[in-house]
Amino acid sequence: MKKLCTLFLLTLSGALGQVETLDFGPRGKLTIYLPGEWNVITTRNTEQITMTIAPKKESVNAAGSVIVTFPDVDRLDTKARLKLRVEADCQVYIEESVERKALAREFSLRTGFGYYCSFTDPKLRGKPMEKGNYKVLSAGKIRLTPEVIVDVSFMAEGFSDEAYQQLLGALEGMEFSPGRGR
Repeated sequence: MKKLCTLFLLTLSGALGQVETLDFGPRGKLTIYLPGEWNVITTRNTEQITMTIAPKKESVNAAGSVIVTFPDVDRLDTKARLKLRVEADCQVYIEESVERKALAREFSLRTGFGYYCSFTDPKLRGKPMEKGNYKVLSAGKIRLTPEVIVDVSFMAEGFSDEAYQQLLGALEGMEFSPGRGR
């Protein structure tokens, strides 16, 4: 019964959301399922693909960013190395956060592995929503293959906020189809 309910919810979110596919040519394709209503802008250059995610509704204060890069050298080949890299990259948020520490949490992914750190802005806690000022932020990295690294960040009003959960769910539910290689 639980599996049936989960399948129904995934089907419903697919019907109510949108699907974004990033084509990496011979490196593969990444499909992201965004439940809810989001505006997505994708830009490309020779070194990376950037997807910026913003809510369609003015009443929702959230944002997300997905940056895909294609490194020549695989320096994040183990979970331990990736976790250390994420925690090091997130040091910039420590002083301005309630947490005062970068503790990487593992994404629950279908393909690859990844980690993210979460932070709370002490200046905004308990205050009313200000569009564009986010109370919480999560940032991390996902290694899909040695040739495909995804940097992510997503911000919202709170960790249990619907928009935050939609962005986290979209990242954890994304599907990667490997290509034939370079």
